[in-house]
Amino acid sequence: MATPAILTRKITTFFTKLPYSPFSSHLLPHIPFSSLCKRTPLSLSSSPPIPKRVPCTLSAHGTTWQDPYHWMSNTNDPDLTNYLNHENLYTQGFMDDTGELQRELLLEIKSRMPISVSTPPELWGPWLYYHYIPEGKEYPVLCRKFDTLKSGWMKKLVDYAGGGCKRQEVLLDGNEIAEKFGYVHVGTSRVSPDHNFIAYTLDSTGGEQFILQIKDLRSGCIIPKLNVNGVVSLAWAKDSQTLFYTTSDETQRPYRQSLSLSHTHTSTWSRLYLINLMFDRVLYLRVGSDTTEGVPIFTESDSAFCVDISSTKDGKFITGFLTIYMSFYKQPVRGNFISHMVIFTIVLFQVYVLKTDYPQDQLQRVRKRVCGTQYFLEHHHDFFYILTNAPMKVDIDLIDGGYYLARCRSENIQSGNWQSIILPGQDESFHDMDIFEGHLVLFLNRKGSSTICSVNMPIDENYKHPMKVDDLNPWFFPMPSSLCGIVPGTNRDFMTSVYRAVLSSPVMPDVIVDYNMTERNFTILHQEDVPGITDNTGSSSLSFDSLRNIEKVQSWKDLAETFSYERREVTSHDGVQVPLTILYSREAYRKGESPGILLGYGAYGEVLDERWCAHRLSLLDRGWLVAFADVRGGGGANSSWHKSGAGSHKLNSIHDFVACGNYLVNDGYVPKDQLCSMAFSAGGLLVGAAMNMYPDLFRTAILKVPFLDVCNTLLDSSLPLTLLDHQEFGDPRVQTQFELIHSYSPYDNIPLEVCHPSMLVTASFQDSRQVEILKVGVWEAAKWVAKVRENMCSSCSRSVILKTNMSGGHFGEGGRYSQCEESAFEYAFLIKATGLLETNNQTRSL
Repeated sequence: MATPAILTRKITTFFTKLPYSPFSSHLLPHIPFSSLCKRTPLSLSSSPPIPKRVPCTLSAHGTTWQDPYHWMSNTNDPDLTNYLNHENLYTQGFMDDTGELQRELLLEIKSRMPISVSTPPELWGPWLYYHYIPEGKEYPVLCRKFDTLKSGWMKKLVDYAGGGCKRQEVLLDGNEIAEKFGYVHVGTSRVSPDHNFIAYTLDSTGGEQFILQIKDLRSGCIIPKLNVNGVVSLAWAKDSQTLFYTTSDETQRPYRQSLSLSHTHTSTWSRLYLINLMFDRVLYLRVGSDTTEGVPIFTESDSAFCVDISSTKDGKFITGFLTIYMSFYKQPVRGNFISHMVIFTIVLFQVYVLKTDYPQDQLQRVRKRVCGTQYFLEHHHDFFYILTNAPMKVDIDLIDGGYYLARCRSENIQSGNWQSIILPGQDESFHDMDIFEGHLVLFLNRKGSSTICSVNMPIDENYKHPMKVDDLNPWFFPMPSSLCGIVPGTNRDFMTSVYRAVLSSPVMPDVIVDYNMTERNFTILHQEDVPGITDNTGSSSLSFDSLRNIEKVQSWKDLAETFSYERREVTSHDGVQVPLTILYSREAYRKGESPGILLGYGAYGEVLDERWCAHRLSLLDRGWLVAFADVRGGGGANSSWHKSGAGSHKLNSIHDFVACGNYLVNDGYVPKDQLCSMAFSAGGLLVGAAMNMYPDLFRTAILKVPFLDVCNTLLDSSLPLTLLDHQEFGDPRVQTQFELIHSYSPYDNIPLEVCHPSMLVTASFQDSRQVEILKVGVWEAAKWVAKVRENMCSSCSRSVILKTNMSGGHFGEGGRYSQCEESAFEYAFLIKATGLLETNNQTRSL
């Protein structure tokens, strides 16, 4: 006798030639749950939508397979829109009984948010720049006030809070832009060296095509008649009249957001942002000139490469970076602060420079392209300082092509006569640098722990041999814990001796700290308040009294007494130790009884975000355990951690994730049937593959805009982003690599007739740019959901839901309040899918 799963597939085949019908669910046999179903059934009154199936045969290297949902990659097909709309209706019906819980969660999450949000002002030249989110608004506002005081930083802060400075000037207001266009996405922004102009890129449609805007800050007016589209990267010349910019070509090749490795030029104004359009031309235009057409000064003809521009910290040079692959990721407005994080992976790298005194000159190449070699330049007193992994002439052992710091005179940059001046020590690796008039800042990893230090500049010109960091009398910035994450501030001012950073951990709300590198002390400017949790009033705006007493408050406040934060090492399949972070409420969590959720990413060398998240408290307070699996393929102590989980080693990241899940169950942290998983973007590959291999490991999963159809996507040469991602996942045009990718690709390996975890899968229909380096379109999620339902146990298939944002881009739309709604929806799904909805309702009634 045919099982319900086979019956479902036969009936689905009947509708092959039909578009989606909202009435098709009534034609399914009424079999509420399979007698073979191993999972606790959910009470559902309807069956999920059934998409049309169109015969499609695909082949590669002698292997042939059928893909009846291949038609979904045509986003112009009206049947796809119709299908997605009905999936949204099904999702709404599935979640109907969680309405009260969603409202409860939403109120909780919003109650932890301050009424208004602001950041401490940051001195740059004669101005104090800062951001704030007005009460009840979604988006940040970039402002400044003129600094009229010369009596010290603390005095300036106090005067700022007390209103003693001149009136506030609004540079960019995301709320006004959103009201005008209905959508706002500011890509990048740059203030001119004389502080009279701000240039920024704006997407007002969700299509990720950015137009150039230049605002005269003296008059407050946008310069008219600019008609420059597809703009990505910006940099001002020293004269503040010449603006360099880059444009994407017609294929929309991936690009990296304009950003030097030092993070110093990043605008923290933008919301969640991940760029992947490439560009191939560098142009410049003169502000106020009669023509609005840019003059090209560099063109890259090889479609495999992209070029990016920035300026050195001292403003004396424009730097152009030529890469074959780089990704950029910016965190959203989180809690009380507007912060960012950068991840990148580069296959080929080449650098060009141009003196800003001569903007009409051509970009001059620094070195030839060498596969795997990377350079990041800054300028200081007639020297270029280069963080690089280029092979050295001397035979010095660096960890797997690790970075070191080199130097050369500005006029000799093209000679290749670079001197290696600072090398990492044993159990040490360099990750980043920043530079100021009097200080060099280095980000490093020492014995598995991230740290940051400064050394005095200039460095002696007469050194004879490469030095180690400890030879330079470094000052290591005090941090509350070796497990604490640090995110640089904008740090625009080359002349300052103060370095700003945001510190955070799963049990410590974000702290803004100024490190005085000359006096070697630090000032805690502000720590995020969590109303109802911390002792403060709940307002995140800086007050006169708080700034006046700030020197007396020099303690890190965390919630370690309330929440436990454990770090474990989990043995993976090949004996490698994988870091696992475990977080739970000391009061609400019950070991062996409470549900848990495992988070992972494992791609592009990105360090998994484990920073403070106030939204997460709604799960922790209900007894949930939250765990973070730092699997291979992500960021680690050195570059080998990424490489050992990428390309031909991608299976390692999947096995690592499974090992972490098994550890939580086998060591009694979470019951076997109460472990969930969650991943975003390329992390969807990680979780999807893990569920295919071990369908009994997880009770439920949330896949947010996931990358799942790996093999088909990487084989599709019509996607301009595909060719650039073979370094990360492999090149299926090579038979051996095809066989490996096809063996773990989540879409191609969904097991037949098994009980599969419940799932919430999200997608964005207008995501033209798509996820990271890959063109992960809405079809990835839609195909996965359709095929999972077709293959799996018919009872379990009803608890797989697809939620598509039909208007926003890859990250949807909206600011901090809409993010609250998203979290409330996801948490409500987890509670329902784990069978705890009734328990939650009973607890609430008590």
